Amino acid sequence: MAVEIDPIHQFQIFNIVDLGAPGGVHLGFTNSAAFMFGIVAVIFFFLTYATRGRTLVPGRLQSLAELSYEFVASTVRTTAGNEGMKFFPLVFSLFMFVLVANFVGMIPYSFTVTSHIVVTAALALVVIGTVIIYGFVRHGTHFLHLFVPSGVPAFLLPFMVVIELISFLSRPISLSLRLFANMLAGHIAMKVFAGFIVMMTAGGFAGFLGAVLPLAMVVALTALEFLVAFLQAYVFAVLTCIYLNDALHPGH
Repeated sequence: MAVEIDPIHQFQIFNIVDLGAPGGVHLGFTNSAAFMFGIVAVIFFFLTYATRGRTLVPGRLQSLAELSYEFVASTVRTTAGNEGMKFFPLVFSLFMFVLVANFVGMIPYSFTVTSHIVVTAALALVVIGTVIIYGFVRHGTHFLHLFVPSGVPAFLLPFMVVIELISFLSRPISLSLRLFANMLAGHIAMKVFAGFIVMMTAGGFAGFLGAVLPLAMVVALTALEFLVAFLQAYVFAVLTCIYLNDALHPGH
């Protein structure tokens, strides 16, 4: 019997509740939206429960919550300085959302919301939008000095401004693509090797022996993907801090 393996099926978005099409725009509550609500709920209840009875000698959950706080706070201070702590709620929220979303995606038959470019692009636009709005509110037109490197000869200045502008506009693209591509590629690779196991075990005893190699690859990829899930959340937080630092100090 032929075994059908579809590594893309795990990323399919479908409506759970159809909300109609008011004004010609089709609306629906999808599985992706349900998982995002669930992720936010998990983070909220975890932090609320872990810190409900704060003690001098913390328990396991309180220690984990405090470790998360200190890890992100240290990242913000190292990257954007003490002044960057005003953005801590934003950075912490983004880090926890991406981290939990990545880990939830590792559960069999779950859904990885960060493997969709529309989700990662929305997160990236929140970051860049915050940079632009805060930059202009705090610094006014001086924020535009972000695109004007100091010490550049006048004849090179137009070219440098264009380069800096393109670099700035590429930030949300790179920020969203990095997270999306890593999660998408990792899950596809695991699904493909898992499919090899199913197909080879259908071939009898020899197939069982041959399935040992793809099984070992799946185990190795799973361990690697857990590491990537954490690293991508960390990289997203670090880059967010770097970009927010430009809103705090727009001069070169």
